[in-house]
Amino acid sequence: MKAKILPSKKQPAACAASLQWFGWTDVGRVRKNNEDAFLGLRFDAQEVHRLGKFGEASVAKHNFTFAVCDGMGGAKAGEFASNIAVEKITALLPRSFQKSGRGLQANFGNILGELYGQIHRALVYLGSSYDECHGMQTTMSLCWFTPGWLYFGHVGDTRIYRLAKGENELKQLTTDDTHVAWLLQNGKIKDYEARTHPRRNVLQKALGGESHFIDPQVDAVKCGRGDFFLICSDGLTEGLHNHQIVDLLRTKDKYFNPAKALVESSVKNDGRDNTTALVVKVV
Repeated sequence: MKAKILPSKKQPAACAASLQWFGWTDVGRVRKNNEDAFLGLRFDAQEVHRLGKFGEASVAKHNFTFAVCDGMGGAKAGEFASNIAVEKITALLPRSFQKSGRGLQANFGNILGELYGQIHRALVYLGSSYDECHGMQTTMSLCWFTPGWLYFGHVGDTRIYRLAKGENELKQLTTDDTHVAWLLQNGKIKDYEARTHPRRNVLQKALGGESHFIDPQVDAVKCGRGDFFLICSDGLTEGLHNHQIVDLLRTKDKYFNPAKALVESSVKNDGRDNTTALVVKVV
């Protein structure tokens, strides 16, 4: 199934239930290459389209998927891993969706679980087959939007946040696959300690590498008009606190690109890592 590139412009909405999306990435102020990758897809049972960096479209007749991957590995192996992962999503997710018979609410866990498993096995194989890919790994956080629902999958320390309509508290839907996240979740350390812990970026789980099996976090939440969803690499949250993210998401300006503003603000404040943000709003 060959992907087509949609231009980065507003798409006509077929009904009131639509998505607005904005994506941005920056290499940061220290790294030489960008190991982050992000993806937007629109698909149905017949075809799949790659989305531009920003746009708007109805969810009445199509499904939408957005993902952020943060690669790791020597030389350019991390960059290879994250880009391979987003290309695999483009090829595999619509195909799995077709086979599910559109029974999405019952089957989304199996579909996403198999997607993560196939990408993991592909990265393990490539990493063991080519010297330039040795040791490559990637995180992957993915959001799959259908009318009224968000289905998501996650491995690593890229994150998915939700800012519900009328609320000012940013809720993290995913759990970082790190020991520091476990310490925080179990009350062993405070939030401010987790933000500055020297091992906060040491992963216990990622796609690729030497692990034979992975167990992604898979879940679903209802979504409604006015809800924001943010998918981001860990570079973004190194430079921004939650209240700063909320303030930027709530900016009221029809020409404002929240993903670009988030990334630029984070890089200005920190910038030690590649930084990526995908913002999706239900409108």
